[in-house]
Amino acid sequence: MPDTLDPLPAWPMPRSCPYAPPDAYAELRERPPLRVRIRGGEAWLVTRHADVRRVLNDHRFSADDQQPGFPIRIQLPPEPGVMSFSRMDDPEHGRLRRMAMTEFTARRTRALRPEVELLVEQLLDELAAGPRPVDLVASFAVRLPSLVIARMLGVPEEDEADFTEQSRVILSQDAGPEETYAAFVEMSQFLDRLVAQRTATPRDDLISRLATRYVASGELTHEDLVAMARFILVAGHETTAHQISLSVLSLLRDPDQLAELRAEPGLFKPAVEELLRYWSISQDNQVRAAVDDVELSGARIRKGDGVIVAIPAANHDESVYPGAARLDIRRDASGHLAFGFGAHLCPGASLARMELEVCLSALFTRFPTLRLAVPPQEVRFRENTIVYGLEELPVTW
Repeated sequence: MPDTLDPLPAWPMPRSCPYAPPDAYAELRERPPLRVRIRGGEAWLVTRHADVRRVLNDHRFSADDQQPGFPIRIQLPPEPGVMSFSRMDDPEHGRLRRMAMTEFTARRTRALRPEVELLVEQLLDELAAGPRPVDLVASFAVRLPSLVIARMLGVPEEDEADFTEQSRVILSQDAGPEETYAAFVEMSQFLDRLVAQRTATPRDDLISRLATRYVASGELTHEDLVAMARFILVAGHETTAHQISLSVLSLLRDPDQLAELRAEPGLFKPAVEELLRYWSISQDNQVRAAVDDVELSGARIRKGDGVIVAIPAANHDESVYPGAARLDIRRDASGHLAFGFGAHLCPGASLARMELEVCLSALFTRFPTLRLAVPPQEVRFRENTIVYGLEELPVTW
């Protein structure tokens, strides 16, 4: 515990280089967890890979955002269930998660792959026919996962741009409470109408199947399904979109590794895992509240204390990934925590992996001379947001 006379370090912590986690994480991994100052109070910051795994897999650290001391990162209404099962503990977490997971199994992901491949080809056709240079974020990286999750949910394609912008505002740390709340309300009202429509007239989509199977039986309320759809919509495209653009940037900056990928297409699967580890884009939304006193690597965490797990710090832990600051597509990056760990492991992990593998392989095959259209230092990053990413990625070929 630091001396109470010393000011607590502020969190989130700044990056000195946009291609690396905050410098402070390296030193913090050498010591017990410490308290940091966050918006609205204080919390413990956990940075070691082993400690992060323990927190995410220990029921004494609650994911319920109604618990005292829970660190609030997204400025949403305080009522229970706003973030669906992602901000709940068992048994309610497990009950709702099992319903959603029927749509995210490995089998269903494999069945979706041909449709994703077709969507990718259509987007690449549009890129090929359009002007150059082009912003790959807006024209490809955001659009692909937006289209995929919209089709899964049954959201009309013409509403894609609206929910993409609403998600951006909800996850931004620059937006004020009023702007965040307005985006949240607008998305919620849209999904409320859509759930009502699909409940009355089901189609072949995720919302319809959940309505037919669970709302009709009384196992799921209309409001619960709206919240679940909202969580899947925001989480299901925002993270994948920015992982795509950052992955493309990494490979364009490292032509030797890109050449290896092109020569050995079988490397795309391990490369995706390494890119997930390297960027760890869910940079500051993995939070918990202690519901019991816990001793964690020399820190005495009390019941009611907030806890932040720094995923980028854990995935750059040199004791687990030597030379972690270097992207290495041949590295065994298994065990990375980019999708979380334990009971709250990201339900869309297999879908995200498949989308990344398909789009990276297709993009670099279709455009063998793809390159940055600006110097690397001019690429603009999204920094003050829950999900790390790029503002734009100008490319040409």
